Amino acid sequence: MNEPARKLTFTFTEYLEQERTSDVKHEFVNGEIFDMAGGTIEHGRLASTVNAALRTRSRGRPCEVYSSDVRVRVLATGLATYPDTSVVCDRLERDPADANTIVNPVVLVEVLSDSTEGYDRGEKFAHYQRLPSLKEYVLISQRSPRIEVFRRNEDGNSWTLRIAQAGERVTLASIGCELAVDETYANALDAAP
Repeated sequence: MNEPARKLTFTFTEYLEQERTSDVKHEFVNGEIFDMAGGTIEHGRLASTVNAALRTRSRGRPCEVYSSDVRVRVLATGLATYPDTSVVCDRLERDPADANTIVNPVVLVEVLSDSTEGYDRGEKFAHYQRLPSLKEYVLISQRSPRIEVFRRNEDGNSWTLRIAQAGERVTLASIGCELAVDETYANALDAAP
């Protein structure tokens, strides 16, 4: 007797049902559900440092900073994922299908890892570009002190890259904040014993 076929694609509702009972986070893309990679100590330090810096520097502005516990969905493509940091300004918009998912981040931050760097720079960024609200996409290296900011240009379609390295600062114009590379990386890359 043949085994029943394994279900290959899921709806967003099915994904949400699975996510509610799961102990680990999953990404939803093109009807498929993927386990999200576990992080390193360095990854955790960098993500929490950036999150704290943006929270502190955005105080008094109409922006809210969220950790990787908050899901973001790209309605145009269906991608649902958990960026390391998300920033929403003015009014928070929730996914019509799920009140715990945001759809209008202005800034998204990903700390790069060996296993996800290609995806974060390529396919994931292509999805993120379909977010009409997104103004800046920030990539934080785990290998060396380096922060990359992709900023959406006035035409709404093209992006400009700004790279900051040790001793430099990078401006997130959409939220009026700066990130100092040296401050971001203080003790972050030597966390392993």
